[in-house]
Amino acid sequence: MDWLIPQGLFAEHLIALIVALLVTGLVVVIHYEGVHALAARYAGRTPKRDRGIMLRVIFALLGLHVVEIWCYGLAYWGLTKVQGLGFLHGVHGADTLFDAVYLSATTYSTVGFGDLSPVGAVRVVSGLESLTGLLLITWSASFTYLEMSRLWSDGVPGRRQD
Repeated sequence: MDWLIPQGLFAEHLIALIVALLVTGLVVVIHYEGVHALAARYAGRTPKRDRGIMLRVIFALLGLHVVEIWCYGLAYWGLTKVQGLGFLHGVHGADTLFDAVYLSATTYSTVGFGDLSPVGAVRVVSGLESLTGLLLITWSASFTYLEMSRLWSDGVPGRRQD
């Protein structure tokens, strides 16, 4: 198994993988429930002003993403407190919860500045987080597009209603 995981570190990588999968499941459920609640709240409405609704939708989606980033940040922070699972390496040190949440935000958004990086088994979390973040951000973008299409097509003067 040395070709896949460094010898003697299988248990550490397995723990990190299990945590990554659990957190990913949690954030997907959070996102689903949040988007579902937004859809239920605004479906079928014909607002007088759609600007206010779209602002509420955008800020609600941003709030969902912040909660999801914190979930991963807490996972990084917790895993780095367990001996042998890895640590966060950064220019100015990286030992605080803020550092873990910052790493999570740059990973989730796939920005990846590179000033802070995971070392050891905890890297498994970052790989899965970047894929999940990309999916959830595009899910939010799709939802926003659908809401805008619905709101802007209802009652637009000169627009044909099918």
